[in-house]
Amino acid sequence: MSSNSNCDKINSPGRRRIKPAPLPRLKRAAGAAMNDVPLFSLDQVQLVYRARPALDQLDWQVLPGQQWACIGPNGSGKTSLARVLSGEAPHFAGSYQRDPALAKQGVAYVCFEQARALCDRDRKLDDSETRADASDPGTTVASAILGAREPEQRFRDWVERLGIGHILQRGLRYISTGEMRKTLFIRALLSDPGLLILDSPLDGVDRATREELMAVIDELMQSGLPLLLLCRDLDDLPTGCSHLLVLDEGRALCSGRREEVLADSRVEALMRPPLPPLAPPPEPAERPYTLPADTPLLELHGVNVSYGDTRVLRDVHWRFERGQHCAIAGPNGCGKSTLLSLVTGDNHKAYGQDITLFGRRRGSGESIWDIKQKYGQVDTQLHLNFARGMRVLEVVVSGFFDSIGLYDDWGDRQRERALQWLDALGLGGLAKDGFDTLSFGLQRMVLLARAMVKSPAILLLDEPTLGLDGGHRRLVLRAIDHIASHCDTQVIFVSHSVGDMPACINQRLVFEPRADGFEVVTYSD
Repeated sequence: MSSNSNCDKINSPGRRRIKPAPLPRLKRAAGAAMNDVPLFSLDQVQLVYRARPALDQLDWQVLPGQQWACIGPNGSGKTSLARVLSGEAPHFAGSYQRDPALAKQGVAYVCFEQARALCDRDRKLDDSETRADASDPGTTVASAILGAREPEQRFRDWVERLGIGHILQRGLRYISTGEMRKTLFIRALLSDPGLLILDSPLDGVDRATREELMAVIDELMQSGLPLLLLCRDLDDLPTGCSHLLVLDEGRALCSGRREEVLADSRVEALMRPPLPPLAPPPEPAERPYTLPADTPLLELHGVNVSYGDTRVLRDVHWRFERGQHCAIAGPNGCGKSTLLSLVTGDNHKAYGQDITLFGRRRGSGESIWDIKQKYGQVDTQLHLNFARGMRVLEVVVSGFFDSIGLYDDWGDRQRERALQWLDALGLGGLAKDGFDTLSFGLQRMVLLARAMVKSPAILLLDEPTLGLDGGHRRLVLRAIDHIASHCDTQVIFVSHSVGDMPACINQRLVFEPRADGFEVVTYSD
């Protein structure tokens, strides 16, 4: 979910269709006829990434009619496999043979890194400062899907099926995680690939979008289009998946028919490992500010936010008291990003409203940095923007300065505290590693350590488990509870994922659907 406030939209509950439209027309997939000639085969494939083996002597073949998923924890080699198959990693050892039809039609690969690259490009080309309206939408959803092509009926059918017609002219930087996944999904399908690879397509989407995408994936598998799903969790396997490849540190642990692989005890041990012990968090750091003793940390009374004719928040009341840990829940696009941007100081629409942050009325002379220094924050946008070429230790130390990158002098005190937080999250052995060399899930855990080094008053976690396998999700949730139990930092936790909720939560802020939008309702334990 983007931290930009105008990425939110109002989804009227009435827009959810009870019965999905038929699957839009697909061109005949390469190798769809049943035969014994492999769609593709890998023989002794090895790939080295940043001086580390990403794939190690991998043998594997896929026959027409088979529908495969590749499963494994963070860092197991799934993304490296997809990069070899899609041609993004051409420099590898071993043999990769493709059916002639597949070689002609090509492979479409849908992944998180595509979203990052598109957003990075738009940021570099942003000309808001020279525009009369001071706003550059960047690449629109329609342009990202179509490029220079004119819209055809299949485009309109897919837009209707996945319900994104209302965002076609919105910039990619201002859409939700679920909307971005749908956008890239449609773009890949309209390229008529011989093989479609989907990398964790259900990450970071709400329950309704998850069910919607899962249904489409199952229908695509039944249609004969060869699919390869990359999954971090056994619960994400679609019913139409017939075969599984299990990777562990770049090697094939096992492969074959779904039921046979899932019966292998090694798979359960790999995907659901026991949790390692957590080190105790360090003592709180000295803060350069004082917090109100007898008043809530956050107070909102009758807050309303609109963009043009679209009402995003209406009559919101929220008191975040001392000792509370709040979960904010609601579907993609309901207004959660806008609410968060009001309390972090990013949204100018907080001015003139009854909003009090840390005992001070918003707009009474405080700077945005006065507000931000009290937060430790982890979200997808931060992850997208984070500077490259840094060591893990440097990333964590940057949390002292709230910088995306490390530009200030730092010393032994910051180093020691950063190392303590890495140990507390089970990452102590990674301090000297390059941040870029880590899997996406491990990067997210490093950013959690970064958020805590300055002992923030509030730890703001926007989809903190996005991109993590089951083992790391449980580790992060347990770490959050550890923080809540042993630190005076209070937690605000945002998640679409079913079951991803730390035990410390004692307040819930729920965006509940109404006929004309969403109502924000507070529940306290």
